Amino acid sequence: MSKPHQNRGTTHEGVIIAAFGRHYEVIVAGQAGQEESRLKCYPRGKRSTFACGDEVEIEASGSDQGVITALKPRRNLLWRSDAFREKLIAANLSQVVLVTATEPGFSDLLISRCIAAAESQHLKTLIVLNKADLAGPLPAARRMLAPFERLGYEVVEMSARAGADSLRPYLAGQRSIFVGQSGMGKSTLTNALIPEARAATREISEALNSGKHTTTFARLYPLDGGWLIDSPGLQAFGLAHLTPDELAASFVEFHDHLGKCRFRDCQHEAEPGCALHSAVDSGAIDARRFGHFLQIRDEIRQAKRQSQGW
Repeated sequence: MSKPHQNRGTTHEGVIIAAFGRHYEVIVAGQAGQEESRLKCYPRGKRSTFACGDEVEIEASGSDQGVITALKPRRNLLWRSDAFREKLIAANLSQVVLVTATEPGFSDLLISRCIAAAESQHLKTLIVLNKADLAGPLPAARRMLAPFERLGYEVVEMSARAGADSLRPYLAGQRSIFVGQSGMGKSTLTNALIPEARAATREISEALNSGKHTTTFARLYPLDGGWLIDSPGLQAFGLAHLTPDELAASFVEFHDHLGKCRFRDCQHEAEPGCALHSAVDSGAIDARRFGHFLQIRDEIRQAKRQSQGW
């Protein structure tokens, strides 16, 4: 694709379609009959606080390079954090697609973390169970996902190696991101949906002289009236940026019970008259999910203490 010439010093609006360190690829819409162009961009200043999907203003510094000068308002931001670091994952999404697989196995705690992050940003969540053609481990994977399905999170079973057409209706017109542990098949799904993804990845790796695989950085691809971001495999998803109350609100099954404890300052631990504990005892709240909440909440409290030097 030919690139329109970008005059040095001119300002353009664009969307970040790849983010790796302080290096970003920004797509800029063509003007006056010109084709869209892709620029290699760097932030102005030392701070690099941009994410894939961000809408930005850039100042051209050459025919294929630019400087990011401004961030336009975000509709939402998916990110993770611990006591000392934060990682921006993607912005301006409409849904998060959690990719799991029958093997090598997945963490339901990580799913709860990702869902909490999505719910806190008012994003839809779709769960994909990949490698569903493997009959042996399939029942165990289904049991692991059953509590999420009962909460209304849709689970789509498929095998990416057999094609991804069954997933297309869920992605059409959406701004989606694939999130999940390494080995779940996110990149296989991306390549099945977007054959040119392999070539795009190769081009960026050569440009960075890194030879890195696609899952080492987030990458946005246009897809069926929307777009799709393939993100790096996750082994951790800290939520230190949430308050305990925000975390509780992100567990949708808690909504009917919050504010109904005997004590206004109930910590949902050993206090008598705790509405959440009563809901767990009656089966209204899944005990394992409640355990996830307590574990994540304790991590948030610990992160707050660490960040304050306690």
